[in-house]
Amino acid sequence: MRPLTDIAIAIAIATVVGLTSAWFAIERGYVFGAVSSGEWQAWLSAGSANADPYAIAHLARSGEVPLGAGEGLAFTTDTDSDGKPLTGRCTYRIAGLTPAARLWTLTASDSDGLLMANPAQRPGFHSREILRNPDGSFEILVSSEVHPGNWLPIDPLVDFGLTLRLYDTPLTTGGTLADSSMPVVRREACR
Repeated sequence: MRPLTDIAIAIAIATVVGLTSAWFAIERGYVFGAVSSGEWQAWLSAGSANADPYAIAHLARSGEVPLGAGEGLAFTTDTDSDGKPLTGRCTYRIAGLTPAARLWTLTASDSDGLLMANPAQRPGFHSREILRNPDGSFEILVSSEVHPGNWLPIDPLVDFGLTLRLYDTPLTTGGTLADSSMPVVRREACR
């Protein structure tokens, strides 16, 4: 009788550990294959046939459609350059250059990954409408308060994330992230 009890306990523990780890991996999103540059992260295989099973399960559950491997690459961050979470109570300056791409977009999203609703009805910027510095760099202020120039409004009451999508970029066809520069997300002031 003792061996049957031990087997039943082992099966129960394995089932709980297996189901918990699968739930955690699917809820968390992409688990394997992250590429980082500063505060930005991307998952190169998320939109390809080589995506890991957890990424596929996460995509199936969320309904998200990632960029295909030949279309582009999406970088995300929910922290600033100091590693602190992005919050609507603060103003952030996104400054610098982006890796080479035919087009890029920058959007703010809430904690559920949905585009952030705001009174200005501006969910983001794209590379063809941005005001640039003479050297080609740019600065975007992300804030709940109105600012002149490149201003991305956010909800003051929620934490948020940023997504930088690069379309038709050499990074998807063998270019390396080490050769590229990513914009920096700096916290300016908080209320």
